[in-house]
Amino acid sequence: MVGGCFLEKLAEAGWDVVGVARSTALGRHIINWSHPFRPCDILDRDALTRLFAKEEPDLIVHMAAQAFNGASWDAEYYTHLANTEGTLNVLSAARLSCPESKILIACSSAEYGDVKPEDCPLVEDRLLRPITPYGVSKVATECMGYQFFSNYGMPVYLPRMFIHVGTGHPPATAIQNFARQVALIKRGKIKPVIRTGRLDTARDFIDVRDGVAAMLLMLEKGDPGVPMNICNGVAVGIGDVLKILIRRAGIEVQVQQDAGLLRPSDEPLLLGDNTRLVKLGWARQHTIKETLDDVLDDWLGRVDASL
Repeated sequence: MVGGCFLEKLAEAGWDVVGVARSTALGRHIINWSHPFRPCDILDRDALTRLFAKEEPDLIVHMAAQAFNGASWDAEYYTHLANTEGTLNVLSAARLSCPESKILIACSSAEYGDVKPEDCPLVEDRLLRPITPYGVSKVATECMGYQFFSNYGMPVYLPRMFIHVGTGHPPATAIQNFARQVALIKRGKIKPVIRTGRLDTARDFIDVRDGVAAMLLMLEKGDPGVPMNICNGVAVGIGDVLKILIRRAGIEVQVQQDAGLLRPSDEPLLLGDNTRLVKLGWARQHTIKETLDDVLDDWLGRVDASL
Protein backbone atom coordinates (compact mmCIF):
# COMPACT_ATOMS: atom_id res chain seq x y z
CA MET A 1 0.00 0.00 0.00
CA VAL A 2 2.71 2.50 0.97
CA GLY A 3 4.90 1.49 -1.95
CA GLY A 4 2.00 1.92 -4.34
CA CYS A 5 1.37 5.43 -3.04
CA PHE A 6 5.07 6.25 -3.47
CA LEU A 7 4.89 5.05 -7.08
CA GLU A 8 2.04 7.43 -7.81
CA LYS A 9 3.47 10.47 -6.00
CA LEU A 10 6.96 10.15 -7.48
CA ALA A 11 5.58 9.69 -10.99
CA GLU A 12 3.33 12.74 -10.53
CA ALA A 13 6.43 14.73 -9.48
CA GLY A 14 8.17 13.85 -12.74
CA TRP A 15 10.54 11.13 -11.55
CA ASP A 16 11.46 8.23 -13.80
CA VAL A 17 10.21 5.47 -11.53
CA VAL A 18 10.98 1.75 -11.66
CA GLY A 19 8.92 -0.60 -9.51
CA VAL A 20 10.59 -3.61 -7.88
CA ALA A 21 8.74 -6.52 -6.26
CA ARG A 22 8.58 -10.29 -6.30
CA SER A 23 6.76 -11.57 -9.37
CA THR A 24 4.35 -13.34 -7.00
CA ALA A 25 3.43 -10.06 -5.29
CA LEU A 26 1.80 -8.24 -8.18
CA GLY A 27 -0.76 -6.04 -6.49
CA ARG A 28 -3.13 -3.74 -8.30
CA HIS A 29 -0.74 -0.79 -7.98
CA ILE A 30 1.76 -2.69 -10.13
CA ILE A 31 -0.67 -4.37 -12.51
CA ASN A 32 -2.27 -1.03 -13.41
CA TRP A 33 1.00 0.89 -13.41
CA SER A 34 2.33 2.13 -16.74
CA HIS A 35 5.97 2.57 -15.65
CA PRO A 36 8.76 -0.04 -15.84
CA PHE A 37 8.57 -2.92 -13.41
CA ARG A 38 11.42 -5.25 -12.48
CA PRO A 39 10.65 -8.57 -10.76
CA CYS A 40 13.25 -9.17 -8.05
CA ASP A 41 13.32 -10.70 -4.57
CA ILE A 42 15.15 -8.77 -1.85
CA LEU A 43 16.47 -12.08 -0.54
CA ASP A 44 18.55 -12.40 -3.74
CA ARG A 45 21.45 -10.00 -3.09
CA ASP A 46 23.20 -10.70 -6.40
CA ALA A 47 20.05 -9.94 -8.37
CA LEU A 48 19.58 -6.68 -6.46
CA THR A 49 23.20 -5.69 -7.10
CA ARG A 50 22.78 -6.26 -10.84
CA LEU A 51 19.48 -4.38 -10.87
CA PHE A 52 20.87 -1.33 -9.06
CA ALA A 53 23.95 -1.30 -11.31
CA LYS A 54 21.73 -1.30 -14.39
CA GLU A 55 19.19 1.29 -13.23
CA GLU A 56 21.66 3.64 -11.44
CA PRO A 57 18.97 5.03 -9.11
CA ASP A 58 19.16 8.41 -7.40
CA LEU A 59 16.67 7.19 -4.78
CA ILE A 60 15.76 3.76 -3.43
CA VAL A 61 12.52 3.50 -1.44
CA HIS A 62 12.67 0.24 0.49
CA MET A 63 9.19 -0.82 1.61
CA ALA A 64 9.49 -4.59 1.05
CA ALA A 65 8.89 -6.55 4.26
CA GLN A 66 6.72 -8.86 6.27
CA ALA A 67 4.85 -5.79 7.36
CA PHE A 68 2.34 -6.94 9.96
CA ASN A 69 2.94 -6.86 13.70
CA GLY A 70 0.29 -9.46 14.50
CA ALA A 71 1.37 -11.87 11.77
CA SER A 72 4.93 -11.86 13.07
CA TRP A 73 3.94 -14.12 15.97
CA ASP A 74 3.01 -16.90 13.54
CA ALA A 75 5.77 -16.13 11.03
CA GLU A 76 8.65 -15.18 13.32
CA TYR A 77 11.45 -16.76 11.29
CA TYR A 78 10.21 -15.38 7.99
CA THR A 79 9.72 -11.92 9.54
CA HIS A 80 13.41 -11.77 10.46
CA LEU A 81 14.46 -13.30 7.14
CA ALA A 82 12.51 -10.80 5.02
CA ASN A 83 12.98 -7.73 7.19
CA THR A 84 16.47 -8.14 8.59
CA GLU A 85 18.32 -10.10 5.93
CA GLY A 86 16.29 -8.47 3.16
CA THR A 87 17.29 -4.99 4.33
CA LEU A 88 20.92 -6.04 4.63
CA ASN A 89 20.76 -7.20 1.01
CA VAL A 90 19.28 -3.90 -0.16
CA LEU A 91 21.92 -1.85 1.66
CA SER A 92 24.79 -4.09 0.57
CA ALA A 93 23.68 -4.08 -3.05
CA ALA A 94 23.36 -0.30 -3.00
CA ARG A 95 26.80 0.06 -1.45
CA LEU A 96 28.29 -2.00 -4.28
CA SER A 97 26.32 -0.47 -7.16
CA CYS A 98 25.11 3.02 -6.22
CA PRO A 99 26.56 4.18 -2.87
CA GLU A 100 25.56 7.81 -3.44
CA SER A 101 21.90 6.96 -3.94
CA LYS A 102 19.51 8.17 -1.25
CA ILE A 103 17.89 5.21 0.51
CA LEU A 104 14.66 5.45 2.48
CA ILE A 105 14.11 2.45 4.77
CA ALA A 106 10.73 1.67 6.31
CA CYS A 107 11.27 1.68 10.06
CA SER A 108 8.39 1.35 12.51
CA SER A 109 6.71 2.62 15.64
CA ALA A 110 6.72 -1.03 16.78
CA GLU A 111 10.37 -0.42 17.68
CA TYR A 112 9.28 1.54 20.77
CA GLY A 113 7.63 -1.60 22.12
CA ASP A 114 7.17 -1.76 25.89
CA VAL A 115 5.61 1.63 26.59
CA LYS A 116 3.02 2.86 29.05
CA PRO A 117 0.40 5.54 28.34
CA GLU A 118 2.31 8.01 30.51
CA ASP A 119 5.35 7.55 28.23
CA CYS A 120 3.45 9.07 25.30
CA PRO A 121 3.88 10.95 23.07
CA LEU A 122 6.96 8.99 22.09
CA VAL A 123 10.06 10.93 21.09
CA GLU A 124 12.69 9.55 18.72
CA ASP A 125 15.48 9.61 21.31
CA ARG A 126 13.59 7.24 23.61
CA LEU A 127 15.10 3.82 24.41
CA LEU A 128 13.78 1.16 22.02
CA ARG A 129 12.33 -1.91 23.76
CA PRO A 130 10.42 -3.91 21.11
CA ILE A 131 8.13 -6.69 22.35
CA THR A 132 7.06 -8.34 19.08
CA PRO A 133 9.10 -10.25 16.49
CA TYR A 134 8.16 -7.57 13.97
CA GLY A 135 9.33 -4.78 16.28
CA VAL A 136 12.64 -6.54 16.88
CA SER A 137 13.16 -6.97 13.13
CA LYS A 138 12.52 -3.27 12.56
CA VAL A 139 15.02 -2.23 15.23
CA ALA A 140 17.56 -4.37 13.37
CA THR A 141 16.50 -2.72 10.12
CA GLU A 142 16.97 0.77 11.49
CA CYS A 143 20.30 -0.07 13.14
CA MET A 144 21.63 -1.46 9.86
CA GLY A 145 20.54 1.71 8.08
CA TYR A 146 22.42 3.79 10.62
CA GLN A 147 25.46 1.51 10.38
CA PHE A 148 25.70 1.98 6.60
CA PHE A 149 25.22 5.73 7.04
CA SER A 150 27.85 5.97 9.76
CA ASN A 151 30.42 3.53 8.38
CA TYR A 152 30.14 4.15 4.66
CA GLY A 153 28.69 7.65 4.41
CA MET A 154 25.61 6.45 2.56
CA PRO A 155 22.60 8.83 2.72
CA VAL A 156 20.16 6.50 4.49
CA TYR A 157 16.89 7.97 5.78
CA LEU A 158 15.09 6.40 8.74
CA PRO A 159 11.34 7.15 8.96
CA ARG A 160 9.68 5.51 11.98
CA MET A 161 6.32 4.88 10.44
CA PHE A 162 3.28 4.73 12.68
CA ILE A 163 0.25 2.81 11.39
CA HIS A 164 -0.46 3.90 7.82
CA VAL A 165 -4.03 3.50 6.59
CA GLY A 166 -5.28 3.56 3.01
CA THR A 167 -6.91 1.64 0.22
CA GLY A 168 -5.74 -1.55 -1.46
CA HIS A 169 -4.57 -3.17 1.77
CA PRO A 170 -5.17 -6.79 2.88
CA PRO A 171 -7.35 -7.40 5.97
CA ALA A 172 -4.30 -7.95 8.18
CA THR A 173 -4.72 -4.88 10.41
CA ALA A 174 -7.62 -3.94 12.69
CA ILE A 175 -8.98 -1.16 10.45
CA GLN A 176 -8.84 -3.22 7.27
CA ASN A 177 -10.34 -6.26 9.01
CA PHE A 178 -13.17 -4.14 10.44
CA ALA A 179 -13.87 -2.47 7.09
CA ARG A 180 -13.96 -5.82 5.30
CA GLN A 181 -16.44 -7.27 7.78
CA VAL A 182 -18.60 -4.13 7.68
CA ALA A 183 -18.65 -4.23 3.85
CA LEU A 184 -19.62 -7.91 3.80
CA ILE A 185 -22.44 -7.26 6.29
CA LYS A 186 -23.61 -4.21 4.34
CA ARG A 187 -23.88 -6.34 1.20
CA GLY A 188 -25.61 -9.20 3.05
CA LYS A 189 -22.76 -11.64 2.56
CA ILE A 190 -22.25 -12.56 6.24
CA LYS A 191 -24.30 -12.41 9.46
CA PRO A 192 -24.27 -9.02 11.26
CA VAL A 193 -21.59 -10.06 13.72
CA ILE A 194 -18.18 -8.36 13.79
CA ARG A 195 -15.31 -10.26 15.39
CA THR A 196 -12.58 -8.20 16.98
CA GLY A 197 -9.49 -8.31 19.15
CA ARG A 198 -9.00 -5.72 21.88
CA LEU A 199 -11.03 -2.54 21.46
CA ASP A 200 -9.61 -0.63 24.43
CA THR A 201 -6.30 0.32 22.79
CA ALA A 202 -5.51 3.52 20.88
CA ARG A 203 -3.17 4.16 17.98
CA ASP A 204 -1.66 7.08 16.10
CA PHE A 205 -3.10 6.30 12.66
CA ILE A 206 -1.92 8.29 9.64
CA ASP A 207 -3.40 8.40 6.16
CA VAL A 208 -0.97 6.82 3.70
CA ARG A 209 -1.07 9.93 1.51
CA ASP A 210 -0.03 12.11 4.45
CA GLY A 211 2.65 9.58 5.39
CA VAL A 212 4.17 9.49 1.92
CA ALA A 213 4.09 13.30 1.74
CA ALA A 214 5.95 13.36 5.06
CA MET A 215 8.62 10.95 3.85
CA LEU A 216 9.13 12.86 0.61
CA LEU A 217 9.62 16.01 2.70
CA MET A 218 12.06 14.10 4.90
CA LEU A 219 14.08 13.17 1.81
CA GLU A 220 14.08 16.79 0.66
CA LYS A 221 14.75 18.63 3.92
CA GLY A 222 15.62 16.06 6.58
CA ASP A 223 18.94 14.58 7.63
CA PRO A 224 20.15 11.06 6.82
CA GLY A 225 20.89 8.80 9.75
CA VAL A 226 18.39 10.59 12.02
CA PRO A 227 15.15 8.72 12.84
CA MET A 228 11.93 10.66 12.42
CA ASN A 229 8.42 9.76 13.57
CA ILE A 230 5.92 9.69 10.70
CA CYS A 231 2.68 10.25 12.57
CA ASN A 232 -0.13 12.70 13.28
CA GLY A 233 0.58 13.15 16.97
CA VAL A 234 -3.06 12.19 17.72
CA ALA A 235 -4.29 8.80 18.91
CA VAL A 236 -7.68 7.28 18.06
CA GLY A 237 -9.30 4.44 20.00
CA ILE A 238 -9.69 1.14 18.15
CA GLY A 239 -13.25 0.91 19.44
CA ASP A 240 -13.98 4.40 18.10
CA VAL A 241 -12.68 3.39 14.67
CA LEU A 242 -15.12 0.49 14.61
CA LYS A 243 -18.02 2.75 15.65
CA ILE A 244 -17.21 5.20 12.84
CA LEU A 245 -17.21 2.42 10.24
CA ILE A 246 -20.48 0.93 11.51
CA ARG A 247 -22.15 4.34 11.57
CA ARG A 248 -20.81 5.19 8.11
CA ALA A 249 -22.26 1.94 6.71
CA GLY A 250 -25.64 2.46 8.41
CA ILE A 251 -25.86 -1.08 9.76
CA GLU A 252 -26.70 -2.72 13.08
CA VAL A 253 -24.30 -5.38 14.29
CA GLN A 254 -23.21 -7.45 17.25
CA VAL A 255 -19.58 -7.10 18.30
CA GLN A 256 -17.85 -10.21 19.62
CA GLN A 257 -14.29 -10.54 20.83
CA ASP A 258 -12.39 -13.35 19.09
CA ALA A 259 -9.60 -14.96 21.10
CA GLY A 260 -7.82 -15.74 17.85
CA LEU A 261 -7.38 -12.01 17.22
CA LEU A 262 -5.73 -11.31 20.57
CA ARG A 263 -1.93 -10.90 20.69
CA PRO A 264 0.52 -12.05 23.34
CA SER A 265 1.28 -8.37 23.96
CA ASP A 266 -0.54 -5.25 22.85
CA GLU A 267 0.40 -1.73 23.97
CA PRO A 268 -2.63 0.16 25.38
CA LEU A 269 -1.49 3.38 23.68
CA LEU A 270 0.91 4.11 20.85
CA LEU A 271 1.18 7.84 20.22
CA GLY A 272 4.07 9.61 18.55
CA ASP A 273 5.67 13.02 18.89
CA ASN A 274 5.96 14.52 15.40
CA THR A 275 7.86 17.70 16.36
CA ARG A 276 10.81 16.88 14.07
CA LEU A 277 8.46 16.32 11.14
CA VAL A 278 6.39 19.45 11.71
CA LYS A 279 9.58 21.54 11.84
CA LEU A 280 10.22 20.53 8.23
CA GLY A 281 6.91 22.14 7.26
CA TRP A 282 4.65 19.08 7.21
CA ALA A 283 0.94 19.38 7.99
CA ARG A 284 -1.82 16.79 8.05
CA GLN A 285 -4.24 16.89 5.11
CA HIS A 286 -6.64 13.99 5.79
CA THR A 287 -8.85 13.43 8.84
CA ILE A 288 -9.42 9.95 10.25
CA LYS A 289 -13.05 10.07 9.07
CA GLU A 290 -11.95 10.87 5.51
CA THR A 291 -9.46 8.00 5.61
CA LEU A 292 -12.04 5.55 6.97
CA ASP A 293 -14.56 6.65 4.32
CA ASP A 294 -12.05 5.82 1.61
CA VAL A 295 -11.16 2.46 3.17
CA LEU A 296 -14.79 1.41 3.55
CA ASP A 297 -15.64 2.49 -0.02
CA ASP A 298 -12.65 0.47 -1.20
CA TRP A 299 -13.86 -2.66 0.60
CA LEU A 300 -17.42 -2.19 -0.63
CA GLY A 301 -16.00 -2.06 -4.16
CA ARG A 302 -14.00 -5.22 -3.57
CA VAL A 303 -17.05 -7.05 -2.24
CA ASP A 304 -19.16 -5.87 -5.20
CA ALA A 305 -16.47 -7.01 -7.63
CA SER A 306 -16.58 -10.50 -6.15
CA LEU A 307 -20.37 -10.87 -6.53
